[in-house]
Amino acid sequence: MQKVKLPKQVDPVKNANIRADYRGVILASEMPRLLGSVADIVKEVDVEIKFAKDEQGLTYFQGQMACSTSLICERCNEVFKHPIDVSFCFSPVQSVKEEVEDELPGVYEPVEVDDQGEINLFQTLEDELILSLPIVALHAEEDCKQKRDKMSFGKIEPANERPNPFAVLKELKRD
Repeated sequence: MQKVKLPKQVDPVKNANIRADYRGVILASEMPRLLGSVADIVKEVDVEIKFAKDEQGLTYFQGQMACSTSLICERCNEVFKHPIDVSFCFSPVQSVKEEVEDELPGVYEPVEVDDQGEINLFQTLEDELILSLPIVALHAEEDCKQKRDKMSFGKIEPANERPNPFAVLKELKRD
């Protein structure tokens, strides 16, 4: 199957009514926040999305994304490869409020639609990719050039011993 460029704006309700499926790519250059979060990324992000309605009549879309990125190790400052493979499941809502989130089943993440009932698909998927990045980018310990034994953070001087202020009470208790 040929990979095509996905639409930037989609109407989830209309797509769910026709049970639309998209299989395509998003250019990494169209995700500036993700580009700023990684050292390097492949040119395209592979995406599969399926729009549908569940038994309750709720519109949702789910799918997967995959790409390969390079991150900088926080321990040794070397670049390493980090593959990303993300699954997602969203349900469109008019506004993201606590009441709306409480009404949605736990499997769906709410995504807010604009006045025309559309969502910015690229921005939504970019958010998911950014959330899938590790909080602290580190090599596997055996692959890292900076070994745990060689890391030193200085020595902590022992605290000066101060007399216990309750020592007097201990003396009173003996009597």
